[in-house]
Amino acid sequence: MTSAEPMQPLSGRRILVVEDEFILADDLARSLTRLGGEVVGPVPTREQALGLLSGPERIDLAVLDINLRGESAFPIADALAERGVPFLFATGYGQASVPERFRHRPHWEKPFDPDDLARALPGLG
Repeated sequence: MTSAEPMQPLSGRRILVVEDEFILADDLARSLTRLGGEVVGPVPTREQALGLLSGPERIDLAVLDINLRGESAFPIADALAERGVPFLFATGYGQASVPERFRHRPHWEKPFDPDDLARALPGLG
């Protein structure tokens, strides 16, 4: 690799983005793609995310907003944990709103820089 080539720490990784705010979801998807990731979604609802997780799609990492149009994303977190998929929360809610079973998961509070969050993902798994 030459010094002119960008680092691609997410190359070959499929990242599920579950976010109901379009602008943030789009910014995050762009940041992940710049780092070589393949974005699954973004999806704005719990139903869509659970549908993807029940199908044959390979998911390597995930970013979850906690509140999706008034519905909790914790069932998605449970499904990801069952599959052994590393994930983090990217949300406007504080750490205290996260159930005890997920308190060890990384937690990014809005507003955050999507590029910083994307750079943190390779360390998840």
